[in-house]
Amino acid sequence: MKSLLSACKQVTIPSMSFPGRINMDSFLPRNRKDKVVIVIGATGTGKSRLAIDLATKFPAEIVNSDKMQVYKGLDIATNKVTHDECRGIPHHLLGFLDPNLDFTANDFGHHASMVVESIVSKDRLPIVAGGSNSYVKALVHDNIEFKSRYACCVLWVHVSLPVLHSFVSKRVDRMVRAGLVDEVRRLYDPNLTDRNVGIRRAIGVPELDRFFANENPETLKEAISTVKTNTCKLASRQLKNIISLQTQMKMDLHHLDATEVFLKNGLEADEAWERLVAGPSGLIVGDFLYEEERELKKTIMKTVAPPPMTTAIAAVARW
Repeated sequence: MKSLLSACKQVTIPSMSFPGRINMDSFLPRNRKDKVVIVIGATGTGKSRLAIDLATKFPAEIVNSDKMQVYKGLDIATNKVTHDECRGIPHHLLGFLDPNLDFTANDFGHHASMVVESIVSKDRLPIVAGGSNSYVKALVHDNIEFKSRYACCVLWVHVSLPVLHSFVSKRVDRMVRAGLVDEVRRLYDPNLTDRNVGIRRAIGVPELDRFFANENPETLKEAISTVKTNTCKLASRQLKNIISLQTQMKMDLHHLDATEVFLKNGLEADEAWERLVAGPSGLIVGDFLYEEERELKKTIMKTVAPPPMTTAIAAVARW
């Protein structure tokens, strides 16, 4: 049996009998599923931040489920977490794939299930985080073996679309200042015939390709504006997909509204994040991991507790 965390975990209680010949073996859980946390949300809502926050509270490792972040390169364009932002938490399926290959949802389901199994074998909690809902569906819903082995807690980080659109537009400006154009330029090939493959599908690449083909300030301005528009469209599309995913998978999503966080700055934003997102998520995951242990203890206490004394016996006892 594995230890208590089981994200998967069996309760280790010695075999023993209480008065009345109650055998404790009958209380031990059978065929319990290992546990996995899933963090979903539209682009820019803070999924990676929440996954890392949770991984600092529980012994966990993170599995990337963003279809562009699986590729090597374009760290700015795909908005990968930096080394410092990872805070020492192991990340899997992040920046590992040849940028010229295609990686389907089924590919992800296969690779991610192996990574999850590896994390669980180390007695740690897998946290799957990313915005590609087709990847999550392929792993959690379409993978029959995964469904039979794991129980999932799904956290949905949500930000109202008007606020989120404003944020992602400003984020594109920050990406440009961080070197987005030069990063994408290194990938540009005017002789390439098929541009719709691998990492070249990432927002920012096709828009800037048109600029590289005819460089002038006005074309660059138009390209950046299109990047912002397409990123906002992606956020809206991902929100619709999450709602659809909830219906298809028939599972409860723990809704965490982070809108207030994005309306504040600095310490006020950090305080709102802890109050509205990180704090509640920690409680939800804690309940998810240990709810069976608590229920087991309650059942044991109810079963082995002595019967209530009659009024007459109680009176004698008091006397």
